[in-house]
Amino acid sequence: MNTSTRRLAPLAIAGIGALALAGCSGSSDDAGGSDGGAQSVTLMLNWYPYGEHAPFYYGVEEGIFEEHGIDLQIEAGQGSTKTAQAVGQEQVDFGWADSPAVMANVDKGVGIQSVGVFLQTTPSAVQVYADSGIEEPADLEGTTIAVSAGDAPTTTFPLYLEAVGLDESDVQQQNLDPAGKVAAMLSEKVDGLIGFAHDQGPTIAAESGRDMTYLRYSDAGLNFYSNGLIAPTSTIESDPELVDALVQATSEAFQAAAEDPAAAVAAMDGKDPQMPDAEVLQGQWEETMKLLETEATAGEVPGTNATADWEATIEVLSGAGLTAEGESVDTYFNDEFQPE
Repeated sequence: MNTSTRRLAPLAIAGIGALALAGCSGSSDDAGGSDGGAQSVTLMLNWYPYGEHAPFYYGVEEGIFEEHGIDLQIEAGQGSTKTAQAVGQEQVDFGWADSPAVMANVDKGVGIQSVGVFLQTTPSAVQVYADSGIEEPADLEGTTIAVSAGDAPTTTFPLYLEAVGLDESDVQQQNLDPAGKVAAMLSEKVDGLIGFAHDQGPTIAAESGRDMTYLRYSDAGLNFYSNGLIAPTSTIESDPELVDALVQATSEAFQAAAEDPAAAVAAMDGKDPQMPDAEVLQGQWEETMKLLETEATAGEVPGTNATADWEATIEVLSGAGLTAEGESVDTYFNDEFQPE
């Protein structure tokens, strides 16, 4: 598998890791309609818009997608599984979805592949109030933590506990839906919740007025890929130029949004009635920027994927029973569209 790309000089962003200084440039001709204008392309998100999605709105506002021949139409999603299925059924052109859900759907025969994961360090974390007295994993013993059965952070929670030296019985798990987890935290009916640190945490902090502490799975050495672009296998085969144009433009948009976080978040203003307020969006995007690389991709442009990271993801998720065992990387990921 060829996962090499042109390495660029790193850019330090508020101490959260290195990204490339230079912008990305597509290797293929820009996608476009038959008249040479921008081609309308629908992208379904994994959920209603929140801070993680700022690069898409900023990329549209700054004309990045248009420069690649794409008139990007952004649609809200209702979970990564539904997005993966909608892409597989070609109800939308492309999707933005969590890798565990994508891989599970591929295992079930849905005709999709990842064409680039951008959130490469898992946002999965145990989230607690900073003044709760829970400062390290050992402090979780005897606590009650809200979970959502079946999702990737909950299913891999036993692996996290094992990694930090705790037994599953050391923590009481209370099963709630995503909204219920946040409500339970705000009403202090639980000591913490499991979820994505770049999503629920900033929301809870804004509503409660209290700072949050994140016990990240990645800090315990447990990492797996999260959200990225997916395409129908039929489109990959029939229109690879369009797929490449979207990947290159998305990489540029993430780069630009990381260089100017405030402007990126401002581009989301008024775009969706269910969008969080600007303060929450800002916190969510700043937390997202911490997830854009691993040791294997440090200094590369956003969206560069490493074979080793995909192999580690397959090992973790198949070990947790979320995906099939023994599958190769190219079952799930097409590496023909690496950002340049």
